[in-house]
Amino acid sequence: MAESLSSPGIELPSPTLSARLRELAGFLAAPMAGRLTEEQRALSLGIARRLVADAARAPGDEIDVALLWHDWLDGGLPTAARLAAACYARAEEHRWREHSAMRTMPPAAAPEEAADPEAVAATGDVPPKVDRAYLALQIADRRRFDARGQPRIALADADRDLLRALLGDIAAWRVAQPGKEGVSAFGPDDFVQRALDHHPATQGIDRAALAYHASLGTASEVAAAATAAIAGHDWPALIALAACEHRRRYADMALALLGAAPAALPALLAPLRLDRAALAPLEASLAALPARADGEGSP
Repeated sequence: MAESLSSPGIELPSPTLSARLRELAGFLAAPMAGRLTEEQRALSLGIARRLVADAARAPGDEIDVALLWHDWLDGGLPTAARLAAACYARAEEHRWREHSAMRTMPPAAAPEEAADPEAVAATGDVPPKVDRAYLALQIADRRRFDARGQPRIALADADRDLLRALLGDIAAWRVAQPGKEGVSAFGPDDFVQRALDHHPATQGIDRAALAYHASLGTASEVAAAATAAIAGHDWPALIALAACEHRRRYADMALALLGAAPAALPALLAPLRLDRAALAPLEASLAALPARADGEGSP
């Protein structure tokens, strides 16, 4: 039988205290389990806030986003369980890319070295269709950041079921607001559908990943592109190619990669037909990411 968080007959004085006691109880139940760092908490919360704001504004209706977020922070996000996985995946991918970029930042090239004729000539070896598809992938990836460069989940990238549920919760909140003009004319179902129509999945990174993968044509070309992506720490390109080989969504593949134990990486990326040595930069980059839940129970 589960133990009560308070003694019989004693009423906890506030929801905040109750929540903190539940958190402490969870910690005491598994003291050695890995916990979220402050960086992970802040990133995930920021991504959730931006997703809620983007979803609320999507249909063009007048939604008080600040009040909505305040209410949900106070009472809890209705779709918390679903949002947790999506926001955590996006936050961890962002952390990985940020840490990787800091570790591998090359020294500034001298002016006379900036225009290497051989390097310029090498770019001509890429077929135009591959070049265009890769550019589209980069554009789709850029949409996964806001104007300030902060990570977000673009509405076109969000899981359709998650987005529909989130929009439904936003619509329900809007209907429940007292004294709001036009509430009687507000149609929750119409609100949800208009938002989904304005942000079709065809504009997202999953579609761009499929197009990039298809442009490469052969398995050997895919393997070469994946090898080059690892060598260049181009993690979005690697995730995109691996996702297509596994027939998974980009976000799901990113989370699988970030959560894989080091020994599991070769099997996870086996469809890409990579040489074992080609995985070394990837393994080193993932190993250097602090507080990564790598499937081996590390804190």
